[in-house]
Amino acid sequence: MILRAVLALVTLASTAIAESRNVYLESQDGAQIKIATIAFASDGGYAVEMDDGPFSDHFLSMRPFRCLEGPKKHWCHVPYPYDINRNTNADLVDLEYDFLFIWKGATEYGINMWNGVYYKLAEEDGRLVGTLHEMDMDLLSAPPEAGNLRPLKATDLHESDPGSHWLPRMVIE
Repeated sequence: MILRAVLALVTLASTAIAESRNVYLESQDGAQIKIATIAFASDGGYAVEMDDGPFSDHFLSMRPFRCLEGPKKHWCHVPYPYDINRNTNADLVDLEYDFLFIWKGATEYGINMWNGVYYKLAEEDGRLVGTLHEMDMDLLSAPPEAGNLRPLKATDLHESDPGSHWLPRMVIE
């Protein structure tokens, strides 16, 4: 995982960086938590650098997770474990795959893979805004077929009630 991130940064460094943007998760009341920075290259490639500050380490269901701790729910980042192009020329799906989360109750011991969080991105007033969709993270438990870099289908994502979650929006600006 770390090797892939380093290779992405080296590749990105060899092309011209067009811009850098911050990634925020936004609560229902509009409060933002900065979770990452994205360097976008002029050729559509990008590299994500997650911020360590807001996350805490958790060992859940026999795996390490980096989680944001909320009053009632924790939001745990799930790095996409398979290859993606990390390019935004055609669409924003690669970027969406880089920001997968799973939520758990703040007092719960383990995680439930049904509680997957997927932010569907769209351009809005010069920034990218992600609306929360729910998904079964078990869909990603086995590697996709060779050549299938995007195993999730539209039918796997279910738009969520924003009022029912702690961090219903992602903003990239």
